[in-house]
Amino acid sequence: MSVQIAIFARAPVPGAAKTRLIPLLGAEGAAKLHEKLVLHAIANARAADVGPVTLWCAPDSSHPFFAQTGTALADQQGVDLGTRMLHAFEAARGPLLLIGADCPSINAQDLRWCARALEEGEPALFLPAEDGGYGLVGLARSVPQIFSDMQWGVADVMAKTRARLLQANIPWLEGRMIWDVDRPDDYARLMRERLLVG
Repeated sequence: MSVQIAIFARAPVPGAAKTRLIPLLGAEGAAKLHEKLVLHAIANARAADVGPVTLWCAPDSSHPFFAQTGTALADQQGVDLGTRMLHAFEAARGPLLLIGADCPSINAQDLRWCARALEEGEPALFLPAEDGGYGLVGLARSVPQIFSDMQWGVADVMAKTRARLLQANIPWLEGRMIWDVDRPDDYARLMRERLLVG
């Protein structure tokens, strides 16, 4: 069985990418960092070698950077993050791992572990994030109820997702805790841990 990987990424537009890092890096610097994060995510997805990799682009795939990645492209579709993720799972029509481009702590080994779990019959799995959300969701098939009417970007996203899975009687696995890059403290950690090359 092949497990697809979807990477969600916004266009690296200065002033609109990594906005909470603009005071530290400037608009251009934050956009450049975002490009590096996207390329890092793509490299790890390819290194995992579990199935096709698609870059899901927002607001669409027209930004020149996306074409330069040499990755299959798709446009994110939906009014919020939940509907956009649900659309990606419905388009996959099979097992899919979905990650954000801003989680450099997710490596190829993590992706292989998650893919193997889906291959072995797990219906759902997550890599929970330190901020209370998650950086990876993997599903054997679409589960609409975990994406609808969710307030995203808050500290109880993973907790609410667990509650919804329990209510739907859907078992799930959780892997190791990961972290993403949004704030100056995250950037300092990224530099300390030297996760990005170049």
